[in-house]
Amino acid sequence: MGLVYSTEKGRLCPGCSESPCQCKNAPTRTVGDGFVRVGRETKGRKGAGVTTITGLPLDDTALMAFCTLLKKRCGTGGTLKDGVIEIQGDHRDKVITELTTQGYKVKRVGG
Repeated sequence: MGLVYSTEKGRLCPGCSESPCQCKNAPTRTVGDGFVRVGRETKGRKGAGVTTITGLPLDDTALMAFCTLLKKRCGTGGTLKDGVIEIQGDHRDKVITELTTQGYKVKRVGG
């Protein structure tokens, strides 16, 4: 087993032992079961809720463009974190409507 962490460089790639990775052995997002999940979270946000969208089979640039589209449709802010789109506020109905018109199979998760 090779070196995985260095105090000089931080976390190292297991393939090439470099930081940032030179062998492009970056982890890819796993493909889910074909459903896009829309939920609401308040955890770690001091009670303020956000609508979360997970499971979209898009690359990072397409996810950012889709996040921008959803923010415009909902008329609010939001962000993209680790492949999860977060829209400020409870906009699950609007998001589900937009996703179904785009042709995705959607599941509502949570309460």
